[in-house]
Amino acid sequence: MTDNKPGFFKRLFGLETPVVQPPAPPEAVPETPAPAPAPVEPPPVPQPAAEPEQAPLPGPPETTPDYVEEIEEQAAAEAPAPTIFVAIDPPAIVEVPVEGPRQSWFARLTTGLKRSSDQLTGSITSVFTKRKLDNATLEELEDILIQADLGMETATAITETLRRDRFDRDVSGDDVRAVLAAEVEKVLEPVARPLVIDASRKPFVILMIGVNGSGKTTTVGKLAQQFADQGKSVMLAAGDTFRAAAIEQLQVWGQRTNATVISRPAGSDASGLAFDAVTQARAEGRDILIIDTAGRLQNREELMGELEKVIRVIKKVDPTAPHATLLTLDATTGQNALKQVEIFGKRAGVTGLVMTKLDGTARGGILVAIAKRFGLPVHFIGVGESVGDLEPFTASEFARAIARTD
Repeated sequence: MTDNKPGFFKRLFGLETPVVQPPAPPEAVPETPAPAPAPVEPPPVPQPAAEPEQAPLPGPPETTPDYVEEIEEQAAAEAPAPTIFVAIDPPAIVEVPVEGPRQSWFARLTTGLKRSSDQLTGSITSVFTKRKLDNATLEELEDILIQADLGMETATAITETLRRDRFDRDVSGDDVRAVLAAEVEKVLEPVARPLVIDASRKPFVILMIGVNGSGKTTTVGKLAQQFADQGKSVMLAAGDTFRAAAIEQLQVWGQRTNATVISRPAGSDASGLAFDAVTQARAEGRDILIIDTAGRLQNREELMGELEKVIRVIKKVDPTAPHATLLTLDATTGQNALKQVEIFGKRAGVTGLVMTKLDGTARGGILVAIAKRFGLPVHFIGVGESVGDLEPFTASEFARAIARTD
């Protein structure tokens, strides 16, 4: 077979030098960056030997469960120490000078009861305009007296007195007011009893109780001022641990009256505070210890249970205490005050009443209804914000002021 490629024999016998093709350039290979040098780790720092694990610190003692009397005293004793505020050289209290002499108590009482007396006597005057007393007039008068919160029994007694003595005779508004004053005084006289401090009880423990906003803390301060003015050594316990403002308010009263104030941070256990206060007051030989408490609605079972617990813990220190349990009543609540007296009396053993805010209501007659139904001593009444506006209760002055017979 003949090879047709030109120059084959020449190439075969070396007569022609083959053309050498230059080699193809190698394919470009992407450069791989050189790996970074490995970081040099510093020499290890010697670590201190691990300390042995410590047991957790004990937390604050748990609140003593309600109604478990066996551990109440231990819980109270293990509670954090109370903060004790001792008033030393209290700052002077600057009072605004008053023009002229200060009003007598009866004048202030009459002014304070003005709204109640205006409504009551105004209605009476509108009915009795010098006419003969008949059954229709007596029924109208009875409605007026009931609306003034004097109570059904007192209203009936007044109308029956008029029926017996003045029926079918000319009667004026002054005549009716005179009968009103006499009947009110007759109801109030048995309950108008002062608060007697038994000097053989040291301290004489006063527990202040009542619903929210009834004026307990302010009353505590006013009483502390009055007792201090009598030369008695007083200690105060800020048992309203739910309100920081109540604690601060009592501390101010402590400064004004030079009284020690036992308190704890807001939210603390009130029964433990009461335990510490009675213990401290006994150790110091105080004459009087006044314990404030948080306001509570009488229909809240758990809150009334807490109040009962406070009383039980107080008795752990002194079985005879509290020596006086005063229920503070807000006169503006009207008929609701009757329910408060009933329930607080059953649950806390109320021994006496303090009626406040008589100057802010036209329902001051409720005090007559309370006295008639329960017969509890009424120790003090209040008709203002100053210390002098809380005074021992006097039946004749109250009757004259509300009937406006003077």
